[in-house]
Amino acid sequence: MRRRRFLGGTAAGAAALAAVSVPLIGSALRRADGSSPGRVLSSRARLPEPYQVPLPVPDVLDPVSRGGGTDVYEVTQRVADLEILPGLRTRAWTYGGTFPGPTVVSRSGRRTQVRHRNELPQPSVVHLHGGHTPAGSDGYPVDVILPAGGAISAEQAMRAMTEGMPGHGGHTGHGGHAGISGVAEAERTYTYPMRQRAATLWYHDHRMSWTGLGVWSGLAGFHLVRDDEEDRLPLPRGDRELPLLITDRSFEEDGSFRYPLIDPGLGRPGVTDDYMDGVLGDVVLVNGAPWPVHRTDGARHRLRLLNGSNARPYRLEFDPQPPGGDAFVQIGSDGGLLERPVRHDAVHLGPGERFDVVVDFARWKPGTRVRLVNTLADGTAHDVMAFDVVRASADDSRVPDRLSRVERLDPAEAVTTRDFHFRLGKDGWTINDDGYRPGRALARPKLGQLEIWRFTTSLQHPVHVHLNHFQVLSRNHGDPGPYDAGWKDTVDLRPTEAVEVAIRFTDYAGTYMLHCHNLEHEDMAMMADFVVE
Repeated sequence: MRRRRFLGGTAAGAAALAAVSVPLIGSALRRADGSSPGRVLSSRARLPEPYQVPLPVPDVLDPVSRGGGTDVYEVTQRVADLEILPGLRTRAWTYGGTFPGPTVVSRSGRRTQVRHRNELPQPSVVHLHGGHTPAGSDGYPVDVILPAGGAISAEQAMRAMTEGMPGHGGHTGHGGHAGISGVAEAERTYTYPMRQRAATLWYHDHRMSWTGLGVWSGLAGFHLVRDDEEDRLPLPRGDRELPLLITDRSFEEDGSFRYPLIDPGLGRPGVTDDYMDGVLGDVVLVNGAPWPVHRTDGARHRLRLLNGSNARPYRLEFDPQPPGGDAFVQIGSDGGLLERPVRHDAVHLGPGERFDVVVDFARWKPGTRVRLVNTLADGTAHDVMAFDVVRASADDSRVPDRLSRVERLDPAEAVTTRDFHFRLGKDGWTINDDGYRPGRALARPKLGQLEIWRFTTSLQHPVHVHLNHFQVLSRNHGDPGPYDAGWKDTVDLRPTEAVEVAIRFTDYAGTYMLHCHNLEHEDMAMMADFVVE
């Protein structure tokens, strides 16, 4: 495999390139059970015992104005020193000074605007993951917000996104692309019409070549959408509705984040060769706290599970299991409510996926510590968090047998089938044997037309599609998997798997993204543009 070095370039210009050689990446992803999609980066800090830190819940962001059918929010991206490991300080890149960032709550059908100001030392891009969003606010990976104060120019920002990266094959720029809004100085306002149903979304950094570092450093937060249909259901709410952002991290001895950058000076993107499969941390954080514990009453709780890790998948189970099993009652997926609830003993989340579940803690006796564990990992990454059931409690919530009406996409109505192959090429991680080049479209679907997209892979890749949710039709020509129900925007492909999905793009024309949500793969060119016409 060759690592290509870009020698310049701006958002409107081409870059020259030269090639240097590096070894092929390791084989950690080749485990057929999908349990090892990368390499563990061990912490050097003294780690706390699990279940000592109370579970934090991210604050809900208040709008700065409401009027004319629009709620306006402001977020300042800035460096903050946080106490993540007890007794140590971790310098993080944050939305508003916290990790995770504050939760934005929107109403379906009511426009949301979020004005982001970048006071970080690096450029940033914001993507609303799962948002049905016009192209100009989708977070195209070279539409950066430059740091306030002018310390980094547009040319420097573009060079930092392309310098030394594998598989980019020449940067053609993005000027003139439909719906793309270019470089912003210090601030950008993202507009989200919210023409979508209630769902668990999240926002995170999406800068080309640097998404892995940005998210690892703290740039992630929840964005929840609510609607009348969901409000009418007798689901748990208030303190019994918990958003849980699950991530893994590694720490240096002084408490700072440890991440295997090839260039710690941030002049050249990418991780060292040993971690090109993906970076796995040995500390599991939930809402930014290491292996937290939550005191809960014996009642139903709604858990909004989000895998915000760079590369690690989770197979979550409770220990002990409740009598009779089926601890998780899944009520929603990436794109909102399922038609009917689905019961599981465990749930599998690839990076970027969300599961909306109800858990009835009355099924455990008061005084029981219920551990949430990851059965895909050993050692410290096996533990996730714990719930201490402290008392029996009155509970008027329930999960109805029917939750929502979900439109079924009929594959017989598809106008075309497109193939996207996710694999390792001679120049790095590729889609259809090419590394990412901004402005080169791999597909041009038409607004309103149904298509079948077929994803195939030799190794494990969580595949994410922007703009619209899709429905999984099959895995390896058989039925969808047990975790494929409902509307999805991210689907976790196991090694040597083929997945077919039905998708229809609506409302907004322009340039959007298809990519692997293993962030090290994404940063090393496993992305592609598609243009909705």
